[in-house]
Amino acid sequence: MKLVRFGAPGAEKPGMIDHNGDLRDLSEEVADIAHEVLSDTSLDILRKLDPMSLPKVEGPVRFGPCVGGIGKFLCIGLNYSDHAAETGAAIPEHPILFHKALSAVVGPDDDVVMPRGSTHTDWEVELGVVIGTKGKYISEADALNHVAGYCIVNDVSERHFQTQLSGTWTKGKSCDTFGPTGPWLVTRDEVPDPQNLAMSLDVNGTRMQTGNTSTMIFTVAQCIAHLSELMTLYPGDVISTGTPPGVGMGMKPEPKYLKVGDVMELEIEGLGRQRQEVRQDA
Repeated sequence: MKLVRFGAPGAEKPGMIDHNGDLRDLSEEVADIAHEVLSDTSLDILRKLDPMSLPKVEGPVRFGPCVGGIGKFLCIGLNYSDHAAETGAAIPEHPILFHKALSAVVGPDDDVVMPRGSTHTDWEVELGVVIGTKGKYISEADALNHVAGYCIVNDVSERHFQTQLSGTWTKGKSCDTFGPTGPWLVTRDEVPDPQNLAMSLDVNGTRMQTGNTSTMIFTVAQCIAHLSELMTLYPGDVISTGTPPGVGMGMKPEPKYLKVGDVMELEIEGLGRQRQEVRQDA
């Protein structure tokens, strides 16, 4: 099942993608793709609906972030062995954790806005995991049962802010629009193995990142189990699980960063596509 949120920013409606790829309006069934709607019980109810009986949404439409009411946006750094190698970083002993501000979250095709003074804005295609069932001290064996579904995240990063402004990585990760999320929340029953998904990112039509979730250092289940030892995970929490090689910071012989007018296109197998144009903040 592919769930979406569509419409104007801040006023998105819940929707579903039918078997023909058409958008159907779910607003008569649920208020939002958020909170208790992400539970197994609620998702099972939605699965029983006949999508063709729901109102079809005609014409061009904006997709918003695929999950509403996000509580925490948790990100795992240096979680791909091949990405760690390209940056020259040591393999971490435990998952590296940072937060992305909720004000960074935008729709999958919304513009990415470089903040004032930015010269090192970078791209990162990532597998996003949306929690559906509350849990603490979750075992690795049970971890995936707490997942509502999966989505694409572009963990846009300002590397100078991230590494040179005397603080945590969050400074370079939390700028407004630095968290495009969606287009779809694909429920976990349609993603039988989150550790075998092809992923890619292009800039201006040139392939920059090619990878597969199989090269994660810490699996989705391991990330969930580890994070749940530190804090309670709630429905609607999002975990962005790291990026494969090909980021601008790792380019040789010199790093390559985004500039105004650049277009990023992201894809993860079975989870859809994103497209963002880069513009400068006023």
